Parts: sequence; C-alpha cells; structure tokens
Amino acid sequence: MTTAQFQVRKDSLDTARTVLLPDVPLSDGQVRVRIEHFAYTSNNITYAAFGDAMNYWQFFPVASADGDATWGLIPVWGFGVVRESRCAGVAEGERLYGYWPMASEVVLQPVRVSPEGFFDGAPHRAALHPVYNQYLRCAVDPLHDAAHEPQLALLRPLFLTAWLIDDFLADNTFFGTCESGQRGVMLLSSASSKTAYATAAQLAQRPEVEVVGLTSAANVAFCESLGVYSRVLTYEQLGTLATDTPCVYVDFAGNGDLRKAIHGRLGKLAYSCSIGGTHVDRLAGGRDLPGPRPVLFFAPAQAKKRHGDWGAAGFNERMARAWHAFMGQVNQPAAPWLVVQTHRGPEAVQAAHALVLGGRGDPRLGHMLSLTA
Repeated sequence: MTTAQFQVRKDSLDTARTVLLPDVPLSDGQVRVRIEHFAYTSNNITYAAFGDAMNYWQFFPVASADGDATWGLIPVWGFGVVRESRCAGVAEGERLYGYWPMASEVVLQPVRVSPEGFFDGAPHRAALHPVYNQYLRCAVDPLHDAAHEPQLALLRPLFLTAWLIDDFLADNTFFGTCESGQRGVMLLSSASSKTAYATAAQLAQRPEVEVVGLTSAANVAFCESLGVYSRVLTYEQLGTLATDTPCVYVDFAGNGDLRKAIHGRLGKLAYSCSIGGTHVDRLAGGRDLPGPRPVLFFAPAQAKKRHGDWGAAGFNERMARAWHAFMGQVNQPAAPWLVVQTHRGPEAVQAAHALVLGGRGDPRLGHMLSLTA
C-alpha cells in the first residue's frame, strides 16, 4: 500500500506536487487512518502563509532523506476512518473528525484516549497547541451529522474561530468604541471569506456595534445577500468611511497596503486585530503604522480563557448553541450560504488548490477534497 501526499513549496505556494510513499509498518500504540475527505478554504491558505511563524508546518513534517525542508503539508480539517490499529481503545473502522495532512492516509499515536476521542501523542506534536491535536469519535460527537459532513468540515473550525473573535471583542468591550451611546464600527476585510462572514453573523447579534464588510466589487452582492453586514464596501470605497469613526479593524486579508490605508485614514482606530492572510500575494507586517499596533488573534488563547471562566461543559454548551443557530442561517432553503463542490484525485486537488490560492471563484462554493480513490 502507498500513501499519496499533496505537498507544496513553503516559499512558493503555487508550486505543488503529489508524492506516493510506501506505507510504514505500525508500531505498538499507533493507528493508520484513511483520510476520506477534507475542506479546503482560504483558512488553509492562511495556515500555509503563516506556516513558519505559527508552526503550522510542524504538524505533519515532510520526511526527507537529504534534509530538504522546502516542501510542506498544509493542515486541513475533515473526516477519516481507522484502517489499521495497534492501539488499545481505538478500533478499526472508527470514524474520526480532526486535523489532517493533505494526504490519503496518516499515522497517529493516540494518547489520553477517552469515550469522546483521543489526542495525537506523536513527539513532534507535543509542543503544539492541543486544540489541533484532538480527534473526535463521530459516533458520540454531539455536532456530527453524517448527512452534513461537508458543511461540518468547511465551517466548524472557521466558526469556532469566528465565535471566539466575537467573544474576544465583546469581552474587551469593543475596545471603547461603543462609549457614550455611539455604535462602534467593526470593520472586517475579506468579507466574503467564510471566517469573516461567520464572525459577522455573531457580531450582527450585538446592537451596540455596526458591522462593515470590505470586499472586492465582484463579491459585494454575495456579502449583502447574507444579511449580516450593516454595510458592504469595496476596497476602493474605504475613503467613504468618516475619518473620526470609532473603529476596530478585524483583518482577514493580511493585505499590508490595505492595513496601512486603514491605519492612516481612521484617526479613532481603537484596535487592529490580525486573523488571516487571504490576500497571499500582498501579505506584509504591521510595523511603523499610525494608530494601534496590529495584534495577531490566536483563537486557542481565548478558548483557554473561556474554559477557565465557564468550564469545559459551559464552553461546549455555549458554542454548540451558537453553532446550531449559525447552521440554520447557512442552510436557508431559499438561499443557502454554502454550496458544496467535491474534488477527487490528485489533479482535481491541484486545481482546487490553485483556485482557492488565487482567491477566485464563487464565494458561495465550499470545496471538499479527497486524495483517496
């Protein structure tokens, strides 16, 4: 048996290859999982763009006999089935939800095995954040719905980040932008991206703020159709925002020129929150800007805080309630926010990667990929 891996050059994400590797025999305590299908969105491009800075390349390192570290595996969220097990407590045939490499199979080393799932205890993942190392048993996962696995894979991790962004901003009283009875503006770039509109859907429930989306002209109609933005502006219309607007910038684009323009224009910018990098060709740092220094939002940190505040059960209950409400919006029969498109095989995966990397295509589409025949 062989494993197919879709590898990209870390320094040139549009350069990719599919490599076939022979399966290595399992050691005691390991399992081999067949990765059945996984979501591919701009969130995954962010993982790659920040792969070195935030250690995303370390989750599934590419083995190289000559020490070449040029190639990497982009992490993805999706579903797999245990094909082979040498681990007590994890049975062959179990269906799992979790964080995978772009590959047809992966070997995991389960630890902290519980009725709900387990964590990968591979040594190279020991120092990485546990939220990415957990694998859930679908049979007992309260959010799992076999009929809607694509929607789960596409939106669940993005929604968790979005829900935590909203909670973080509210937890910090929107950084003073709502004082004296005024509505603070939450300015979201890359407004058509799934993480952005999931964030907007949460913020839209807070009457004290106004949610303004920034997007390309081609995506204005889509963003407006969602009904979660108070206003939608093209990037070229940034100048229509009053310079004295009390504002928080929530940056999903990572576009250095755009960030500079926002910081330069908005004299009452109270906070600049960096989330992702959908504009991969225009990524830039945040030094030497007027106003507040951009701060990278790390969702696991806010999740850890809220686990401490609410306990695990309270956290999960709140998140599940918000998730089900969000899915009700997404799956509106008359105008669903998400239409799933499936891609199977190396060539189809390569084409989907190029499409998502280039930021092209219909924002209503959600791409599900598989390297498994």
